[in-house]
Amino acid sequence: MKTSQGHLNKIYERILDEVDVGIHAVDETGKTIIYNKKMMQIESMDLKDVINKNLLDVFIFKDNQSSTLVQALQEGRETTNVKQTYFNNKGREITTINNTFPIFQDGKIQGAVEIAKDVTKLERLIHGNMNTKGSTRYTFDSIIGNSPAMRDVVEGAKRATRTSSYVLIVGETGTGKELFAQSIHNGSDRLSGPFISQNCAALPDNLIESLLFGTKRGAFTGAIDTPGLFEQANGGTLLLDEINSLSIGLQAKLLRVLQEKTIRRVGDTKDIPVDVRVLANMNEDPIDAIANNHMRKDLYYRLGVVTIFVPPLRERKEDIPLLVQNFIEKYNERFRMNVKGLSEEVRQSFMEYDWLGNVRELEHIIEAAMNIMMEDEEVIMYSHLPFQYRSKMQMKERMLPHSTVDTFMRENGDVTIPLKDQMEQFEKSYIEIVLKRNNSNISKTAQLLGLSRQSLQYRMKKLNIKID
Repeated sequence: MKTSQGHLNKIYERILDEVDVGIHAVDETGKTIIYNKKMMQIESMDLKDVINKNLLDVFIFKDNQSSTLVQALQEGRETTNVKQTYFNNKGREITTINNTFPIFQDGKIQGAVEIAKDVTKLERLIHGNMNTKGSTRYTFDSIIGNSPAMRDVVEGAKRATRTSSYVLIVGETGTGKELFAQSIHNGSDRLSGPFISQNCAALPDNLIESLLFGTKRGAFTGAIDTPGLFEQANGGTLLLDEINSLSIGLQAKLLRVLQEKTIRRVGDTKDIPVDVRVLANMNEDPIDAIANNHMRKDLYYRLGVVTIFVPPLRERKEDIPLLVQNFIEKYNERFRMNVKGLSEEVRQSFMEYDWLGNVRELEHIIEAAMNIMMEDEEVIMYSHLPFQYRSKMQMKERMLPHSTVDTFMRENGDVTIPLKDQMEQFEKSYIEIVLKRNNSNISKTAQLLGLSRQSLQYRMKKLNIKID
């Protein structure tokens, strides 16, 4: 029985898709002609995104690296067991170990083929454990967001890595404050030192004091010589989370440590010098915290040498698609699913939602939805979303002030104006009204609008709102 060429091609294609290595071949122009299923998995790409397209139009390689496939094509060079790190069309980093061969015909290079093994997870694990004294895994590359608000904050945080000044990170719960703190530590010259984090609201003051400063034997019943977190973090970074939950008395002791750079263990009379960079988080606007006696003004001035305001998700909604894709990829890998994205209804509802729980709430909703989905479903539908989320959206729709919008449209609206411009016009008018009613008091206006003072000032600048 004679086997047809078409039948042989199907056999070859099946074999290529069943082998447990990635196979990527290009012709003499660099255009992809073979791209097997394993390679799609390694690079998180669809066949249509790569096949018949030039390699360098799809993938991005680091400045000091060039594609091993391109090297084989241009130089006829064969490489074996070469590690290569590059980025797919979504900006996701990929690391592979490659064997690459040029393809010759009649003495001329007609193409090249690459056989790749995925070591992305191993590479991340190695880098994640390089700081044996610390427990950090986030860097600035981990921060997702291209909105102007987020770019400004990231740039400010990066500048803070150059010095050892104290940093105060302000933001609502779920905005990613610790992610910024770890990124600052990992970007500084204290990277090789310890990174220690302590939630100040988790324990009562008497235990927090012992935990921070340590104890001397005999200070109280059962007390032994124990170093505190400041001593343990010596040469590195100490993150104090929810610092506004500390009592005013303990804040005074903390201020002394920050000023003198020495600690005194509970029950001791000897001062111990420490070299620690302190980062502090709080979920309350510092001005409000001082006014409400939640924070000493002098501690704020000492800690807030560099103050970073992390914007809430509702003020950077243009980042939602990026965040959603990141969480889908994360839980695809964890749940062994192949979810592609959101339905248009879900996407629209996400852009309308207020996100009081911020990025953390968005991640929880994606995770919950993917738990409900069937294994073969590829799109998150509205019915997959958690009941609590759908209930909140229904409540919001019932409470929508249609009469207010109708009045605004009659007085100011032009139905030919794009929605984004119309919303900005409405937002500007509303902020100006509230400012006027509060005699241009920014703190009071921000409180009534449910914004931080810095967030309101950012929006005023963006909308060109000036105070008389």
